[in-house]
Amino acid sequence: MAVRGRDARGGRPRGRRRPAGPLLAVLLTAAACTAPADTDTSLTTGALDATLERRAAAVLAHDPAGYVDGLAPEAAKLRAAQRTELDRLADVPLKSWTYDVKDITQQDGQWATADVELRYRIDGYDTAPVATRRVLELMRDGERWYITADRPAEGASGQLWQLWQQGDVEVVEGEHSIVLGVGRSKSELRQVADTVDLAVPAVSDAWPRPWTRRVVVLVPDSVKDMAGLLGSPEANYRGIAAVTTGEVGGTGERPAIADRVIVNPQAYATLGSFGQRIVLTHETTHVATRTSTSTATPVWLSEGFADWTAYRGEDRAAATIAPELADAVRSGRTPAELPADPDFGFDGDPAKLAGAYEGGWLACELIAERWGKEKLIAFYEAVGAHDGREGAVEQALKAVLDTTPEQFTADWRDYLATRLG
Repeated sequence: MAVRGRDARGGRPRGRRRPAGPLLAVLLTAAACTAPADTDTSLTTGALDATLERRAAAVLAHDPAGYVDGLAPEAAKLRAAQRTELDRLADVPLKSWTYDVKDITQQDGQWATADVELRYRIDGYDTAPVATRRVLELMRDGERWYITADRPAEGASGQLWQLWQQGDVEVVEGEHSIVLGVGRSKSELRQVADTVDLAVPAVSDAWPRPWTRRVVVLVPDSVKDMAGLLGSPEANYRGIAAVTTGEVGGTGERPAIADRVIVNPQAYATLGSFGQRIVLTHETTHVATRTSTSTATPVWLSEGFADWTAYRGEDRAAATIAPELADAVRSGRTPAELPADPDFGFDGDPAKLAGAYEGGWLACELIAERWGKEKLIAFYEAVGAHDGREGAVEQALKAVLDTTPEQFTADWRDYLATRLG
């Protein structure tokens, strides 16, 4: 199976980091030190908000003293670790960094657990923040509260860990890209940035709709670290060269959460320059089409369109691009239906996964060839604009292409025979 990219849905030259939580043991002052002994010392949302606001300001100002100001004076190792983390964060050009306390649960007046959302944006790249949920455990000592643990929230969507929690961060900027890496050389990151810079104009030509035309790429040290960023089993990504994270269906009132293209360094390194360009063009397409992609969009369409964009203009035979499907067609096993969403699961049969991508690509090829590029784009937008999955493709086929699901499926099967037989 060809190594592929995938949409995961569900800085500047410098760098540093250590594998510890980003807040670890922050000292919280819930009441003034001169408060009387009978003052209520329970942890309030306001007190925690104020402490985290001061910490956020210190991150943006790269103020080491302010960053560790709330830590217990005797916590020398903790202070050193926090200073190291801040130094690594300083290498990332941050536009914003905020905390939002969602909930506080207290027990016996001495212990508390807080659900906190960290949101940040990279300057010049993110039009919306990356959001990650954290759980803070706190302990009261006298009239002061200390955070004793900080971990990702169970079942939180989006990235669970951030790249700077995995090691020293190196940052390289391109014309249309910023690439942050851990354990990767600057020359390797520069090559990734150069490839994304080629991808962005190609994607803009295929998708002539407004989008940022700027891409953030993360290159962790290993596939294990990649899985850690995504909060999924390592085995799911061993044959996947890259994925794109983000939230589908952004609107003017609620823009899509910032995308991150995350590269599997081991799988990506096995590709030649052609394969690397295809993968990063595919992933960049997901970034460009994010606000027109919704839960109504079937995976065959989102992945097929990304592959259609990546392979446009390439002088490669269809059977070379789609070997699994070509073998099926030639052996009399032409699929009866378009690929279903489960066919794109990372943890399934690799041959079935490859065939699903190939089937989606050829469905988009069929639309572009028979109805034209603008009709393909309009079809993609019409499906994504539907208020739910049921009827989305059927209505878009009728309104945009003047056909039915049954006829389109029959045409697609004939097209497979023509292109791959």
